[in-house]
Amino acid sequence: MEFNDSPEEAAWRTEVHDFLEKEFPPEFRGRGPRRGPAAAAASEGEGPSEGEGLFRGPNEGDPMKRWRTALTSRGWVAPAWPKEYGGAGLDTKKQFIMNEEFAEFGAMNVGGFGVMMFGPTLIVHGTDDQKKEHLPGILNGSTQWCQGWSEPNAGSDVASVQTRAIRDGDDYVINGQKIWTTGAQFADMMYMLARTDPDAPKHRGISYFMLDMKAPGVTVRPLMTMAGSAVFNEVFFENVRVPARNRLGEENRGWYIGTTTLDFERSSIGSAVGIRKQLEGIIRFSKEHPELSVGSGKHATQIALADRWIEALVARMMSYRVVSMQNAGLIPNHEASMCKLFTSEMGQKIAALGMKLTGMYGTILGGAPQYSAAGRFGTGYIAAVSSTIAGGTSEIQRNIMAQRGLGLPRD
Repeated sequence: MEFNDSPEEAAWRTEVHDFLEKEFPPEFRGRGPRRGPAAAAASEGEGPSEGEGLFRGPNEGDPMKRWRTALTSRGWVAPAWPKEYGGAGLDTKKQFIMNEEFAEFGAMNVGGFGVMMFGPTLIVHGTDDQKKEHLPGILNGSTQWCQGWSEPNAGSDVASVQTRAIRDGDDYVINGQKIWTTGAQFADMMYMLARTDPDAPKHRGISYFMLDMKAPGVTVRPLMTMAGSAVFNEVFFENVRVPARNRLGEENRGWYIGTTTLDFERSSIGSAVGIRKQLEGIIRFSKEHPELSVGSGKHATQIALADRWIEALVARMMSYRVVSMQNAGLIPNHEASMCKLFTSEMGQKIAALGMKLTGMYGTILGGAPQYSAAGRFGTGYIAAVSSTIAGGTSEIQRNIMAQRGLGLPRD
C-alpha cells in the first residue's frame, strides 16, 4: 500500500484542489452535502442534499447549473468514463485522489446512478445505438436514472425478482413492483431486472431493461421515512410496454449484466472523510453550544468520541487498501464489503454519539437556531437506522466476507 503521492499525483491533487477553490459555488461552501444517514447530525446548516446532486437536471437551480457546467468542461461529470464517451478517462489512483479532494472540500459530483452505475454498464454491454441514445443525456443532466432492483420479496436476494416481462412482438409487457427505489419520483428512466423465463433457475431467467418512467402503466408512490424524508419509493408496473431495443444484452442473461452494475463500487473514501467531518462537527458543536452539550463532560462520551476518531482512521486505511488493489489491477470483493460494513455501522455509532452529547436537546425540532442545530442530531439518529440495510445489508456483507474472504462454507 502506497500512502504518498508520486510527483505526478501530487500535481493532480493540486489541480483538483485549485479547481474546487475556483469553481465550487459559494452558495454551497461551508455547508457540505449530506454524506450518509448521520451526516445531518453533524452538518452546520442545510447544504446541497443528495437529491440535488443526484437528480436535478436542466431545470436545476443556478448554483447547481454553474457547478455542472464547470464539471462538464473538464469531463469530470463522469471522471471514470473513457474520453470517447465524454468522460475524463482517469486511472484508478487519479479517481481516488479526486474523490478524496471532493470529500475534503464538501463538494458533490452530479449525475447520480446514471454516471456511477448504469452508464459504465451501458458502455460495457450496450450496442452503439443504445450508447448514442442514452449516454449524452446522462452527461448533460437531461435524463435522470433510478435503479429497479429490490422487490417486496426480493431484497438482499435480488435474483428472486418476480416482476415479469413477456415478449409481445417488438415490445416486452412488464407487470410487477419494485420497492426502495431511490429517487424514482425524480427519474426519467429506470434500469431494471425483470423475469423473462419463470421456469429457468432464478439467476438465468432474468433480463435487463431500460424503462421510461413516463410510460403508461408506471405508478410511483413515495415512501416517507422515520426521518421525514421521501428518498425511497414503491414503483408499480401495470402492462407497461418496453421496446425490445431497450433490452440490454441477451434475453435471460440480465443477471450477469446486473453483476457488472454492482461491480462499479468506489473505495468509500468519501464516506471515510465524511465520517471524520461528522466527528469534527460534533466537537465544534460542543464548543459553540456548551449549554446544550450536556453529555460533553461525561467520561463515557469522551471515550466514545476517541473510539470513533480511531475508527475513522481505520475506515480511511480500508479505503486506501481498496484503491491500492484497484491500482494494481486486482478486483476488491470482500475488501469492499468490509469498507461498506464498517462505515455504515460507524455512521450509526456517530449518530448515537450525537444523541449522547445533546441528550434531550437532540429531540427538539425547530425553534431558535441553537435548538434547531441540536435537533439535527436527533434527525440524524433516526435516519441512521437505514445505513446498515441500504446498499446491501450488514448480514449480506458479513456473508461475503466469511465466504470469499475466509473461505467458510455457505450458511
